[in-house]
Amino acid sequence: MYRLKLRAMPDVWNTEKLAELDKRHLWHPFTQMRDWCDPGHEPLILVRGEGAMLEDSRGRRYLDGNSSIWTNIHGHSHPHITRAVHEQLDLVSHVSFLGTTNAPSIRLAERLCDFFPKNTLTRAFLSDDGSTAIEAAMKMAVQFHQLTGNPHRSGFVAFDNAYHGDTLGAASIGGIGTFHKKIEGHKFPVHRISDPEELDALPAWREGLIAAAAIEPLIQGAAGMRTWPKGLLSRLRKKCNEAGVFLILDEVMTGFGRTGTMFACQQEQVIPDFLCLAKGLSGGYMPLAATLTTEKIFEAFLGDFSEGKTFYYGHSYSGNPLGCAAALANLEVFEKESTLENLQPKIQKLTSLLDQLRVVPQVHEIRQCGFIAGIDIGRPDGTKLPWQERTGARICLAARNHGLLTRPILDTLVFIPPLCTTEAQLESGISALERAIQEVSGPS
Repeated sequence: MYRLKLRAMPDVWNTEKLAELDKRHLWHPFTQMRDWCDPGHEPLILVRGEGAMLEDSRGRRYLDGNSSIWTNIHGHSHPHITRAVHEQLDLVSHVSFLGTTNAPSIRLAERLCDFFPKNTLTRAFLSDDGSTAIEAAMKMAVQFHQLTGNPHRSGFVAFDNAYHGDTLGAASIGGIGTFHKKIEGHKFPVHRISDPEELDALPAWREGLIAAAAIEPLIQGAAGMRTWPKGLLSRLRKKCNEAGVFLILDEVMTGFGRTGTMFACQQEQVIPDFLCLAKGLSGGYMPLAATLTTEKIFEAFLGDFSEGKTFYYGHSYSGNPLGCAAALANLEVFEKESTLENLQPKIQKLTSLLDQLRVVPQVHEIRQCGFIAGIDIGRPDGTKLPWQERTGARICLAARNHGLLTRPILDTLVFIPPLCTTEAQLESGISALERAIQEVSGPS
């Protein structure tokens, strides 16, 4: 364990002025800005971090209960990752990945591919966030079939309530109306599975029009931390093999220890054709993503320039040396601190704490996958609450007063802290949720 000193300080940040400027100039994602800009709302301005804890501009401390939107792995201000970024800054902060390369990106690609059996996932395409990791996989899948004489294979199989990002391709295979309904008519063709029992019966498998199937392995994140039945992932892999369809695994949330193993797919011994990584890839330090794929797919894009086989996709910050340096250090910490081994008793502790929450009348269901938990809130009689009342959001706001920072998905409370969180911090975090539920919803 490491510890930096955080001190509650006077308001040297001039919180009121910063809040005023924020409301005047910024536009926040997934946020109704009329409420945000209301004179009675004071934005929470976070200014520093230490391990699993964050501190705001007024010196108040919080457990980072959603890992800063599911990105932070080993804690804030981890000395090893911070040092690696500083050392890379002293060399070069950014160089073009179009026509040149750099040492951190080369080493990172090797490290990522080495997590999987030899001659399986051998190539890494680097980008900047989860949406673009998915976007790259989808475009690679479609272009592969164009290059190999099957241009009719341009559709995708996806699941209801899936979330794969907000760029147009990634949004095409998303299944949450709130995020994706407004772009209907501007999507890849998608064949959607609403229930795992439909997996084998989907007619699209037999039509020969599918390029790839995509899934969040073991657990759907933005759907409200919905877990899949055990064995579904291996069944999907088998079905893709039978239908000649590529398998895209979205491990943007589940990667890097969240489910208890380095990658969720390892729990069912499944190797995909595309593995999409982001969020925790850099330990929560820098925007960075990777799309891993096979040599078979890579080789289809090789040819004379005049053949037009080049994969024309990329970003200005692809292969950014700072992000890759942070990612390499992130992976080193897993080894240096035996992160996955030390995580197992904490997963058991979280299970025990969640079991204690089950007796709270407003708690309807709790789902856990490794170090990820979703807690459904409703009326004591078992009925759902009107979504317009934003009960989940009000509970999370109340939890701040008890030292917990998290964000709900409607009336599902999300608890997904950094892997470095101690058992004592787990206790305080779950206690904060329980107290906030009772304050907002009443004791019975």
